Amino acid sequence: MSLAKHDRTPGPGAPAPETAPARTAPATTGPATPALLWLITAGLVLAALNLRPAISALAPLLEEVRADLGMSGTVAGLLTSVPALCFAVFGVTAPALSRRYGPVAVVAAGMAAVTTGLALRSLAGGTGVFLASSALALAGIAVANVLMPVIVKRYFPDRIGSMTGLYSMALSLGAAGAGAVTVPLASALGDSWRLGIGLWAVPGALAVTAWLAVLLRSRATRTAAAPADATPAAPAAPAAPDTARLTLRRSPTAWALACFFGLQATAAYIIMGWLPQIYRDAGISAGTAGVLFAVAMGLSVPLSFVVPPLATRMRTQGPLLTVLALSGLAGYTGLWLAPHGGAWAWAVLLGIANCAFPVALAMIGLRARSSHGVVRLSAFAQSTGYLISLPGPLVVGVLNEATGDWHLPLAFMAALMVLQIVAGTLAGRDRHIEDGA
Repeated sequence: MSLAKHDRTPGPGAPAPETAPARTAPATTGPATPALLWLITAGLVLAALNLRPAISALAPLLEEVRADLGMSGTVAGLLTSVPALCFAVFGVTAPALSRRYGPVAVVAAGMAAVTTGLALRSLAGGTGVFLASSALALAGIAVANVLMPVIVKRYFPDRIGSMTGLYSMALSLGAAGAGAVTVPLASALGDSWRLGIGLWAVPGALAVTAWLAVLLRSRATRTAAAPADATPAAPAAPAAPDTARLTLRRSPTAWALACFFGLQATAAYIIMGWLPQIYRDAGISAGTAGVLFAVAMGLSVPLSFVVPPLATRMRTQGPLLTVLALSGLAGYTGLWLAPHGGAWAWAVLLGIANCAFPVALAMIGLRARSSHGVVRLSAFAQSTGYLISLPGPLVVGVLNEATGDWHLPLAFMAALMVLQIVAGTLAGRDRHIEDGA
């Protein structure tokens, strides 16, 4: 795979001189040598592999965790909403952290938080500690979620589709792998849900190591490239007016993308939180339900090589997003009519629908012209979107507990998918936030 040249635009979120703080961390990116680009690529893949096991490893064992920790159905529904809450609350801090420390350092710290949170969660003796340690892991995921498109835009500006597809593939692989093997892993370790979910801290440690290597290599490369008698660098040029004065709250494109991101996230986290339980309530064993869940999450692994590059070649992404949403509607209909008899088909259809996520990530890079615009749009769309998605998994849990079946929750999910088609059509228009659109 050929790697793009280094993006020479100012770093994401670089402040204009007249508003720059007195102390600003130096950029952590020097000249992007081929070796550094390959290292960043490896870091993107390893980080993406760790962005979903904190959620998907829990879903097949949620029943055992609830029984051990004494969780009610409502609290379990709250647990499935915690990821969206953390992504919204902590994701909004990513631009400031990126300006202060650089995106590479922030991603490295995020991976450390993921690793620590997953390890502590497996030791929790009560619901409060379990939620707190989960929140720590999810905080790390939140900042990485926002900064992944920024790093792609900065280092691979002419390969947004393919690089987004690469880390989306790794993200889906991590989600699917955790869903598929956590139950067998827990069984092999003495039917211990604690060890089953705690061992996912190990790949997190690998991601920390990779991003620390990127950080050290980029600083070393920058130092080696600087002349020995170099004088202090002149202040950065002021940001162009179209990026310095971005007001995303007034941008229809930013709001459409935020709404679309929120609706597709709602669908994804409902599936991650409740699909295994839907299958188990239909009479399917926990192990098979985990495999079906892995199919739904893992189908986007091969599709991620195709869908994001296809999206970047399209002038508007609305038609593609409509096809993906219709696949989700068909899957919900199947779960309503024959959850057991057509279980595999519904998992495949829902897996196709999940490809809305990598398209949303690709559109963040397409709807802004600069790295600065991307970091602003990424934080706005993801944080606002995750706030929008927050009630969804909780509502599904409450509806299921109130009715005793999955018909009303599935009807609710289908209604949200229709709204997703509308938001995707609006977000997919060929517009840029810098143009005031």
